[in-house]
Amino acid sequence: MVKIVEKHVQLDFPLGHHLHCLIAQIPNRLQRREHLFSLVNPEDQWHMVRSVLDLVADGAGNLKRLHFLMFPETSIPVSRFDDLLEVIGERFRNDTVTMFGLEQIRLEQYRALLTRFREDNAEALECVERDIDSGDILSMPVNWCCIAIKETSGRLRVFLEAKTHPFRGEEFLDKDHDLYRGRHFYLFRGEPACFNFMTIICLDYLYRDLYSSNIKQIIDHANRLFFTMRQSLDALFVIQCNPKPEHSAYRDVLTGFYGEHLEDTPGVRETVTVFGNCSDESEIEGVRCQSCYGVSFVAISARHKMSLVQEREFASDDFDGAPICRLRFGTGTRLFYFNLPLYHELDPRSSRVPLKVHTVQRWTDEGWIKAGDGAGQVL
Repeated sequence: MVKIVEKHVQLDFPLGHHLHCLIAQIPNRLQRREHLFSLVNPEDQWHMVRSVLDLVADGAGNLKRLHFLMFPETSIPVSRFDDLLEVIGERFRNDTVTMFGLEQIRLEQYRALLTRFREDNAEALECVERDIDSGDILSMPVNWCCIAIKETSGRLRVFLEAKTHPFRGEEFLDKDHDLYRGRHFYLFRGEPACFNFMTIICLDYLYRDLYSSNIKQIIDHANRLFFTMRQSLDALFVIQCNPKPEHSAYRDVLTGFYGEHLEDTPGVRETVTVFGNCSDESEIEGVRCQSCYGVSFVAISARHKMSLVQEREFASDDFDGAPICRLRFGTGTRLFYFNLPLYHELDPRSSRVPLKVHTVQRWTDEGWIKAGDGAGQVL
């Protein structure tokens, strides 16, 4: 099973105040080239990604208070990896976490990047070397992501993860062309603010076999944190390129995650789970669907208090009866900026809503502009 590696990072988040997250729900247009899924037009994609980076760096409105920035799975051109890290390192504010998926690469290239960033990825490199030692697999495709953390001191730390479970378009009868399966997740222990979070890729949230599952590994690890240190997993970020963002399997896992049907789960009871998907303008070779992407959402325990709301760009619900409160966004190309709620169980004396949407922006030829307000039936 996957190994959970704890990493201590210096993030001086404000104590007693909610944090802020921005989901960049942008389109992915992917095609297969030599058994790798690559962006059809990487320069157009970089133009859109760079526009989001510039918004965050400039800090318009209250974006100066941003703590977490999410891009979808496979959305960043590999050729622009260093450019993106340069923008984060030179222009982003301290105490900022940026999570993004990149185009697929070969395992040989992935190992080279782990070696380059060995200081932060020694355990991951060890796992990869062990796999390489067991067979000739250097040409296998890797679906991977990066978590770039700019610490309080301004130091940039770069963590890499490989997807542990592929979607059906990434598996082949020819084993040499099958997707490499990652062996680790990072659990980041933010200090001194004591904020613990994880980032995983799409189906890693669901993956299970006859004996165990990724999500149970995460729950059990968070429970150990709770019982030994009275800490918990505060946030779980899932970056997606998912044509079925509301598949019943996600509801089933969320039900078990928050519902405590099999075991007590104090380590994840107050976890905020954020799913960031690509937009409905996405196109993936070999995957047929009609406007089936989008629907990024945030899930928290039903112990929180969140009334049902229907707006033009977002709505709240319980995901068809799951024991959660869900903030569900639309399918278009958007930037969703919202707060990550603090610990807050249901209080019958209060009308306080734990989740707040600060702004929604849409993409135009002139760049990002604020989306229209008002009730509607778009969702």
